[in-house]
Order: sequence, then structure tokens, then C-alpha cells
Amino acid sequence: MRLRGRKGIRESLEKQEDLVVLQPSLWKGRWSEYFGNSNPIHVELGMGKGKFISELSILHPDINYIGIDMYDELLRKASGKVRFRREEDGIGLDNIALALMNIQGIEDVFAPGELERIYLNFSDPWPKNKHARRRLTHPGFVNKYLSLLNARGEIHFKTDSRNLFEFSLNSFADLKLRMRAISLDLHSDGLREDLVPTEYELKFVSQGMPIYRCEVVVGQQSLEAHEIRLKQEGRV
Repeated sequence: MRLRGRKGIRESLEKQEDLVVLQPSLWKGRWSEYFGNSNPIHVELGMGKGKFISELSILHPDINYIGIDMYDELLRKASGKVRFRREEDGIGLDNIALALMNIQGIEDVFAPGELERIYLNFSDPWPKNKHARRRLTHPGFVNKYLSLLNARGEIHFKTDSRNLFEFSLNSFADLKLRMRAISLDLHSDGLREDLVPTEYELKFVSQGMPIYRCEVVVGQQSLEAHEIRLKQEGRV
């Protein structure tokens, strides 16, 4: 996606030091210091206009959220949405940040084990085979995520692209990663109220399109908790 920049966007972002991080690599290994606490850190890679990350940060004040995008214009729109929702609910910006960066360099922004969860929502499917390496679920990217996630680490992935979903499941399987909550039509019985939807998601669901979703269990503690849950449910 290419966005045409508007005059003054960068200047506007530079004035939002309480929310926008224009040089996120300066905080590598120090994001707990940025937030002023040791709460878990969840990031959304490619946050779009910010609806998803904004709502999550309000629902879970004990988790720190970082929304990431490489486009100034989307960062500006997301910052406006975050501020509006926070003012509407009368709460501050203590547990959310918006970072301007290219996901290609994610290892330059976060230290090993610094993250607890990564959200990949409706990433560019890059449909041509020659562009497969650009898909955010390509093993080249996933291996980077694995190095950054801690013992409770997980990857939550959603897409409207069946081809990307099939590619991603194979990618996770090739890396011998444990998957759960695999869905080929997430909202088949109506919009799931227990999951926060994105702007794209609401649009696609209104058009009757299926949403594909899965969770990838990475960290040892998450794997152990998953096994315990399976035993309690009598599934193993």
C-alpha cells in the first residue's frame, strides 16, 4: 500500500512525544523503561488506522501495547484514534505507544525476549510467488519473531486471504511451531465478541467474507499452559 503524504504530517508526529516514537531503535531493550513498568509488551505489526491496538490497550491496562507501521499518514490517523478513544474514556496514554518503523528491521528495535505477543492482522498477502519473502509469515520473518518473544510468547494471526493463510500454516509447521485455535471462518456464527476486530475485519465480515485465524504458541510457559488446558478439556 502506498499513501500520499500530506504537508505537515511529520511535524505533527514530532509534537506527539507522549505517544509517537519516531526513533524506536533507541529503546531497544529498554521498552519497560519507556513505559515505566515491567508489564508484558504486545505489539501489532502493521496497525493500519489503529482501531485494534487502541481498543486492546483500553481493555487491558496491565499490558503495554506498541502499534507499528511504516507510513507517516497511518501513524497520524492512528494517533488521532488513540487520543479520541482515551479522551472518550477519560484515561491516559500510559500503556500504549505508536512506532514508525519498517518491520524488516524489527530486531533493531526489540531485544531478545522483550516481547510477549505479536499480532499480525491482515498483512499484505503479496500474492506473487516471487514476493513470498515479503510476507510477514515467511520463515525469514517468523524466525526474527521467535528470537524476540519470551517464555510466554505467542503470535496471533488473522487474514482474509486463504492463500496467505495456507502459506502461513505451512510456514509455522515447517518451523515445528505449535498452533491452536485455527479457524477457517472466524465469525461464521456472528461477530466474535471476545475478540477485538480491526477496521478491515468489520468491512470484510459485512461483505460475508470468511476470516482466517490461528494462534502460534512459542514460549515454553505458553506451551505448558496449553498442554494443561488440553488435559483439562479431555483432548489429550
